Amino acid sequence: MPESDRPIAVGVDLRALVGTPTGIGFYTLAMLERLARRDDLHLVGLSHREPEYADHLRAAGVSIEVRPAPSGVVWQQVLVPRRLRLGDLDVFWSPLLTLPLDLPLPAVTTVHDLTPLLHPETHRFKVRWSIRPFLARSVASAAVVVTDAEATADDLRRYYPECAQRLEVIHPGVDPMFRRGDTDTVEQVRRDLGHPEGYLLYSGTLEPRKNLELLLDAWEAARSNDPDTLPLVLTGPAGWAKKAFFRRLERLAGEGVSWLGRLSRGELVEVMQGARWFVYPSVYEGFGLPVVEAMACGVPPIASSVSSLPEIVGDAGHLIDPYDVGELAGLLGALHRDEAAERRLGREAECRAARFDWETAAERLADALGRAAGRKR
Repeated sequence: MPESDRPIAVGVDLRALVGTPTGIGFYTLAMLERLARRDDLHLVGLSHREPEYADHLRAAGVSIEVRPAPSGVVWQQVLVPRRLRLGDLDVFWSPLLTLPLDLPLPAVTTVHDLTPLLHPETHRFKVRWSIRPFLARSVASAAVVVTDAEATADDLRRYYPECAQRLEVIHPGVDPMFRRGDTDTVEQVRRDLGHPEGYLLYSGTLEPRKNLELLLDAWEAARSNDPDTLPLVLTGPAGWAKKAFFRRLERLAGEGVSWLGRLSRGELVEVMQGARWFVYPSVYEGFGLPVVEAMACGVPPIASSVSSLPEIVGDAGHLIDPYDVGELAGLLGALHRDEAAERRLGREAECRAARFDWETAAERLADALGRAAGRKR
């Protein structure tokens, strides 16, 4: 077979799928599901432990190789270079920001955000230790640096100007399961949650970067001023929010705030469909996938006016200062009085979310992998 006709062999870092996946894990899974359908690519997933969804990926056509290591960093920096030297791979892709310092193949890295550099206080020490020492070299050595949004590309140009010509902005998509709910489903979910008139929703990991203390401050201020302020529902894994935050959630449970914990994807869709507004006051986002998922369900967002979020939300929601409790409190207290704006923005949010398509994202990533491997496509 001529070299130009042979599928490009891609080694893929699967660390984001080890353990329970969060945002980057679902990004990796969604991309691999679509890349695996292509005849011009052969995917070899590499990991230090058996990843979640391994059987699903194998059935889709992804080969998976597990080489045990005491940690993901040791695996990446010691075992991966040895594997890449075997000669059967053309290019390496890391969806998890960093690359091996010893890199014997062309590589593509996806830098979702620069929070380890810009907001290190919002990460555990383990995350800072596993990313920051390798970030600059990874950006410098990658043949293509993929980002999820123009805002992150701007950050990369500012801090790593040498990579400007190698940047590729590829917006992630939204899973088709996130869509507007029918009237019966919406009403049933609201009844099941004890909020028949609807509720505000936050979805995501409970961690400092998501700015949830400010959200609770704003909600309490709004509720004290207007008892008809919509109740607040939070979903997502505990992350590393402080114990005091969970004590506060317990205290507010009887006043209109509830935390549902981590939900299955199907459960999350239904809870999003039942929401009237989606609130996401994060101090920095590389993309903000939960915002787009809520928008796809026809739920208008209230999001921070920083990083990528204005790029994602556009005119389909409200943008707020993530450090201004009063601004958010005033908005939360007024939402239940303007159902016309809620319906209008919900329709606009649904239309805007349709722009974010996994098939398009995978096509563009495949093109980037081909260019990195030296194959014109």
